Amino acid sequence: MSEEKKSRGTLYDVTRTILLAAVGAASLAQDELTHFVDRLVERGEMAEADARKLVKEVMDRRERLERERKQQMEKQAAGEAVTKADIEALTARIAELSRQIEELKKAQGGS
Repeated sequence: MSEEKKSRGTLYDVTRTILLAAVGAASLAQDELTHFVDRLVERGEMAEADARKLVKEVMDRRERLERERKQQMEKQAAGEAVTKADIEALTARIAELSRQIEELKKAQGGS
């Protein structure tokens, strides 16, 4: 196997691992967000319609990230290299979702 193919395989494995971990983290964050928002609704601190809208927005973003991850995996399988910029863009989006979840938690006193 040529060095280029070995390098591409290693990059693929690293990229795959990072993206799968990110999607897993996003899924866990979604569960936590749903539970958190449900508690806000129960306590009357958030309208149910607003809660559903917020959870849907986060879920939609997660689905978009999953589609992008799949596209990146397909590019890699087709022999196209995933660039550092591709990884950085996905990482930035995941970080933004995490930041938004943390802001919601802090806004409610960290509960």
